[in-house]
Amino acid sequence: MIGYVQTPDPVSLDVRGVRFAYPDGHVALHGVDLTVPRGERVALLGPNGAGKTTLVLHLNGILTATEGSVRVGGLTISRDRATLAEIRRRVGIVFQDPDDQLFLPTVAEDVAFGPANLGLRGAELTARVDEALAAVGMGEHRDRTPHHLSFGQRRRVAVATVLAMRPEILVLDEPSSNLDPAARRELAGILRALPVTLLMVTHDLPYALELCDRSVILDEGRIVADAPTRTLLANQELLSTHRLELPYGFTPRP
Repeated sequence: MIGYVQTPDPVSLDVRGVRFAYPDGHVALHGVDLTVPRGERVALLGPNGAGKTTLVLHLNGILTATEGSVRVGGLTISRDRATLAEIRRRVGIVFQDPDDQLFLPTVAEDVAFGPANLGLRGAELTARVDEALAAVGMGEHRDRTPHHLSFGQRRRVAVATVLAMRPEILVLDEPSSNLDPAARRELAGILRALPVTLLMVTHDLPYALELCDRSVILDEGRIVADAPTRTLLANQELLSTHRLELPYGFTPRP
């Protein structure tokens, strides 16, 4: 079991009035409000270009809001170096392409990279790597070269690189993309067992239903719906309005 250090604040993520404009003047977020209590699992849905990636990049300070604030476990994101370092430990982002996060000769070295930068060494660092790999079922592959693994295995290692930082919030960008059915199912089992707050960006609506009791829809930089996932997916008019579609034959009951 991962030994996470949880903050005392009951709210993992508190986004208040976040507005963001890119240098060319394009406004990508229009006053977004989003609160995620600790331990909740939320799917972030929306069409391409809705602002989902822009919002995610605000959660660990990669982007800074033009207006508004983001708090993680009670800590407000700022440009202060110590604050940013702690925010980036608390918010672990797993990108859609695992190869964006795996760049060292072995799996163990990739997983150790983050905690080593926090100053961990020796037995403490080894233990952190072991627990993260065990959490994703990849302990036996610790000495392998990442590019020799299957895509699904690389995605699990990418998750482990984030878990090794003992985050409070795990943010996943399209976690089921390019996975075969078995790898998709295995990853779902891993994610369900993790004792973290989860924010999952996805177009895979059945996966959202499987893993997240709550979903929000972001479109044109605004939260346009926030409700139980099953309720949202049963509203065909709402999905159609925001360019979301269920797979053929998949009909969730409200």
